[in-house]
Amino acid sequence: MLEKLLTEQPNPASASIDTLSTEEALRIMNAEDHKVAGAVEREIPAIARAVDAIVAAFQNGGRLFYIGAGTSGRLGVLDASECPPTFSVPPEMVQGIIAGGDAALSRATETTEDDPAIGRRDLEARGFTGSDVLVGIAASGRTPYVLGAVAEARRMGAVTVGISCTPDSELGRAAEIAITPLVGPEVVAGSTRLKSGTAQKLVLNMLTTGAFVRMGYVYGNLMVNVQPKNTKLIDRARRIVSLAAGVSYARAGELLAAGGNSVRTAILMSKSGISREEAERRLARTGGRVSQALAE
Repeated sequence: MLEKLLTEQPNPASASIDTLSTEEALRIMNAEDHKVAGAVEREIPAIARAVDAIVAAFQNGGRLFYIGAGTSGRLGVLDASECPPTFSVPPEMVQGIIAGGDAALSRATETTEDDPAIGRRDLEARGFTGSDVLVGIAASGRTPYVLGAVAEARRMGAVTVGISCTPDSELGRAAEIAITPLVGPEVVAGSTRLKSGTAQKLVLNMLTTGAFVRMGYVYGNLMVNVQPKNTKLIDRARRIVSLAAGVSYARAGELLAAGGNSVRTAILMSKSGISREEAERRLARTGGRVSQALAE
């Protein structure tokens, strides 16, 4: 079964990599990595559907869950854990579930990935509901743990997304939205932490970043939902206000203070010449979207 999977095939380009110099071997790896972006690009229509589904869930109080085993699970947990510091969202809004639990983040516990019942159980333990979105991640597209969770999510009526690197995979067929970047055989046969893992990470970047851009957490390309809670974030918030409003760094600090330390409010106050109260009312009416609030 496994020997037929695209991700398990030997790669002719790296057939003699063990006999090459270090630089020659790395050039082969780099040449193979160049194929990843193109494979992801071909999946953009499916990724866009997934982003729109995630935004719709967020707008109705739902959440985004990733689930996977091994490398795929670790990548999901990583992307989820980076959303709160990047977009200042609550940690429960995007969650990552990995087979074997937190211990599997640093020590492989792949035996749990063979049981679909554990996938269902782990999903239920997080309080997953039909209002949420589940993204199953499995390079092979056949991991029972992931398939069990996806089946349970579909039973609940939730939107399901499957990310795999194998054509016509079980996961792709099981999920409502299939995202299948076909990166080809790995430099080291079967080591899907390489091109497959890179492709998965690029897709996850798109899902969360795309969703939060659509949610209004970005103005231009600036993170306007940053919460200035420490020295680094205070500096970042002032620089963002300075850039967005076209004011000095010192003036940006004054605007932040006057706007209750809200980057969005400070930008709107400066660019529209309105009070904090009016800026907050506009932002409330537009769901926090600075561009729309400025257009009023």
